[in-house]
Amino acid sequence: MNSQAKIRKYIYSITVFFIALSGFAQMPVFKRYYIADIPGLSWLAQFYVTHIMHYIAAIVLITFVIYVLFDFIFKGRGLNTITRIGYFKIVILAGLVITGSLMVVKNLPSIYFNHNVIIVLDLVHLGFCMILLGAGLYSLIMKKKWVS
Repeated sequence: MNSQAKIRKYIYSITVFFIALSGFAQMPVFKRYYIADIPGLSWLAQFYVTHIMHYIAAIVLITFVIYVLFDFIFKGRGLNTITRIGYFKIVILAGLVITGSLMVVKNLPSIYFNHNVIIVLDLVHLGFCMILLGAGLYSLIMKKKWVS
């Protein structure tokens, strides 16, 4: 693995870690199960801190996805082929970006979504997150890569 691929792997891993951590922290999970009571982790129970952290991590993830997409299109075509798990993760990431973008739009003051739509949107976004984490764990255990 070349150094550029290692850097990409670290950026992706760190970004997904922080986006998942901040996403779960926006639910009262860490406070409810007293994880936020552990010294140094009280910030996990502060909604606005984790909310801003989630938005920043989402911006980094979307920027990274766009960079890798253009890099693959302009430089990587023919050198690498995307594996099945790679395509699966791409679809899941696209679903996360779309549902996450819709959730940002619903937070705008002039936009109204029906409460049933919001519930479905939240559950689908959380589902995509869990599927991506599961696919990442599968890839790690089975040593599957995005490209071959």
